[in-house]
Amino acid sequence: MATSKLSKIDLNGAFQDISAQFRGLNPNDPGAWPAWPRNTVYVAAFLLTLGLGWYAWLSGTRDELTSAQQQEVTLRQEYKNKLEQAVSLDLLKAQKAQVQQYVALLEKQLPSKAEMDALLSDINQAGIGRGLQFQLFKPGQVDVKPYYAELPISIKLDGGYTDLAGFATDIAKLSRIVTLNNISLTANTGKTGAPMVMDATAKTFRYLDADEIAAQAKQAKKPGGAK
Repeated sequence: MATSKLSKIDLNGAFQDISAQFRGLNPNDPGAWPAWPRNTVYVAAFLLTLGLGWYAWLSGTRDELTSAQQQEVTLRQEYKNKLEQAVSLDLLKAQKAQVQQYVALLEKQLPSKAEMDALLSDINQAGIGRGLQFQLFKPGQVDVKPYYAELPISIKLDGGYTDLAGFATDIAKLSRIVTLNNISLTANTGKTGAPMVMDATAKTFRYLDADEIAAQAKQAKKPGGAK
């Protein structure tokens, strides 16, 4: 029992002694402070330094984590874009193949330069076969395009409405591409017995021959030649 009281007295005395060391400290001369205040400051400074270092490390780690998350989002978006491009590329390849097949089919319907006379004869025979009378059948100036040549033909025919409509149908059925443009139907006031007159421009198309292709290639090489 005496030992317990002695311990309490010693502890109280120690606490009082420590408390006394913290009183009357000169902040301008820490080196003159007693041991307890001086050591307390050292420990506080150490803990503060340790805390600041830990905070700096956590901040750096947080920045790295944020950067990694942003990079993940970027990579996911890039992957999505490339996947969409791959799908689109396959679709574009399929569409290109379809277009090439369609172009090849159209090319088969284009006559060569040497075959144009036969095509003009077919157009003329289509009208004669329907009993129509040509007042005008005049090929115009050839218009050379980048991949083909276009020949307009001014035509004027006399005949009945049914025969004129049949002529237009026969033109559409020709093995070569021929279009009828600027069609005008009027009552016939001439001396022929046909009731109707049709004015139109028939357009035919053909391949470019080797000389025309070479001329176009030469023109394209000139400054401002290719539009």
